[in-house]
Amino acid sequence: MYALFDEAGKLQAGRVLSEAESSAQIELDSGKRVKVKAQNLLLKFDKPQPADLVAAAQSLAQGIELDLAWEFAPEEEFGFADLAREYFSDKASPEQQAAALFRLQEAPHYFRRAGKGRFRKAPAEIVQQALAAIEKKKQVQQQIAAWAAELAAGSCPPAVREQLFRILFKPDKNAPEYKAVVDASRATQTAPLALLQKAGAIDSAYQFHWKRFLFEQFPKGTGFAPLAAPAITEDLPLAPVQAFSVDDSSTTEIDDAMSVQGLGTGTVTLGIHIAAPGLALLPGTPLDGVARQRLSTVYMPGHKITMLPDEVVQAYTLEQGRDCPAVSLYVRLDETSLAVQASETRLERVPVTTNLRHDQLDDQITQAWLEDPQAPADLPEPIERLREPLSFLWRLALHLKGLREAVRGKPETFTRPDYSFRLLDAGEDEPTGNERVQITTRRRGAPLDLIVSEAMILANSTWGQWLAELGVPAIYRSQASLAPGIKVRMGTKALPHAGLGVKSYAWSTSPLRRYTDLVNQWQIIAAARHGRTAALAAPFKPKDAELFSVISAFDAAYSAYNAHQAAMERFWTLQYLRQQQIHELVGTVFREGLVRADELPLVLPVLGTETLPRGTRVRVRLGAIDDIALDVAGTVAERLDAASSPVSAEDDSGEDEEPVAGPIAIAVDVSEGGEPDNAADNPAP
Repeated sequence: MYALFDEAGKLQAGRVLSEAESSAQIELDSGKRVKVKAQNLLLKFDKPQPADLVAAAQSLAQGIELDLAWEFAPEEEFGFADLAREYFSDKASPEQQAAALFRLQEAPHYFRRAGKGRFRKAPAEIVQQALAAIEKKKQVQQQIAAWAAELAAGSCPPAVREQLFRILFKPDKNAPEYKAVVDASRATQTAPLALLQKAGAIDSAYQFHWKRFLFEQFPKGTGFAPLAAPAITEDLPLAPVQAFSVDDSSTTEIDDAMSVQGLGTGTVTLGIHIAAPGLALLPGTPLDGVARQRLSTVYMPGHKITMLPDEVVQAYTLEQGRDCPAVSLYVRLDETSLAVQASETRLERVPVTTNLRHDQLDDQITQAWLEDPQAPADLPEPIERLREPLSFLWRLALHLKGLREAVRGKPETFTRPDYSFRLLDAGEDEPTGNERVQITTRRRGAPLDLIVSEAMILANSTWGQWLAELGVPAIYRSQASLAPGIKVRMGTKALPHAGLGVKSYAWSTSPLRRYTDLVNQWQIIAAARHGRTAALAAPFKPKDAELFSVISAFDAAYSAYNAHQAAMERFWTLQYLRQQQIHELVGTVFREGLVRADELPLVLPVLGTETLPRGTRVRVRLGAIDDIALDVAGTVAERLDAASSPVSAEDDSGEDEEPVAGPIAIAVDVSEGGEPDNAADNPAP
């Protein structure tokens, strides 16, 4: 005797060896013996052989019309043999009974299981819904196949093009567009990104990078809802100073300015004046919500996305010719020794007389001009009047830098220049990617750069330490040591910053551009108003979870923004190579297989440098440029020195490298089945 039985939902047949009241021993065709519970024995038969019965039943099952079977089926619960007798005949054979069982089990949208071999037919409306869903799924599968065929043939369907960035970077793996790309990628054995490129899904390399960034960071767009800048209602005293700022010509968010009083008296007071949106833009307001969502201004060549609406920025920016609300730090210094005697923080209005632009003045305001009162320079009279204050600030900057280097234990060495990008024929809107690019250099440590940097470090470290002494929490940046691999971290404790050589460091000097600075400004304002009781009055209290939330969100956003800036700078560097028809360049080996160009912000893999010592200078022959992968490779054309040059620790640290292009990270699964922290914390004008 043979039996058909259910084992974990799978129908099998075999020879019955023995049978008891509650179970039976059955031998399968493979020779395996299994113990089957009596309730799982569904059909006993003498012939045909088990394998023949299963094969015949499966063939017969495909001929059973489900609509007809559903009509024949009783309204009440029934067994598969009952349906076989209704559908075939009252003397249904074992093969026909087994066929009914197979068909019932594979049609849950028509028949619901009610037990082993028992079923109940589904209501008519459920059947119709299920059939509609099956038909829709069939149509979707047909659409996927059609799209995949188009992609494989080199054409991109509009629906796939519209979902390009979601498919590549944040896919819904159940979406038909995604499945079409996967199927086409497998069929053509082509990587998804390359497949989509060949199919014409990417019209512009620049727009690809730009829209990808917007998709990931600004899915709702970069515009602002209509929000007015709240007025500062506090009656602020007018400061008796003449302040000036130093920024790039493209800067609209002028956060900081300086003033000098008391020259020639033996005691000089340095004023560091920071724009004060925190006096009006309060935590929890709609504008705070905007700033907290964006967290920072995003910079890139030819364009930027501001943290705050332009009309709000213009209400608080330190524009020349205005008495601007400011949070001011006054540092009293001995004019000869430059020793700090005292410091004081005031909330006031500051007359800003001049907005200096370093990119227009770096070639004229030189070390010689600052150190020699007789040094000639063809400068406007308002700037000439600043020669004495700037000369003092230059001397102070060198002094402060020396003090920090003594704490660091080694000097700050900047062996490479900063690069500036200018798109020569850009319009007022964001770039198109077709503009001509100009790349110029500005060496780190230029006089105006150093003056502003040291002043801001002084302000950030002084305010950070002051807040800590008052018990007012703030957002700090710290670095435990200069050992390789020790990164700068953000936290709420006033810990030393080894990279800068200061006891504590709290970003506070760019409140129009960074949300962390705005948060710290609120805390500084509370300290200026309430002194020793500021911890109780400050918006953020000790161990406030909101501060940790801000730090976490800012870290993620700031990293993403910096990565996009680096990617766009690399994009425009590659365009510069193409526009200037540069096919060879000179560079220095700084790591196995990698070369840094001497006169461009470019790091690239170079074949033939794998065994060369670091510091070896080579002439590199460039290969093809890939604007999507931001990739260009090279080969050694000539070694330019017989021995390697020393590579500084900074050059070799790997923490301040331009990004080395590689394949773009994408999320499509077709398998079967930057800037150094020191420089970031040392704000340039």
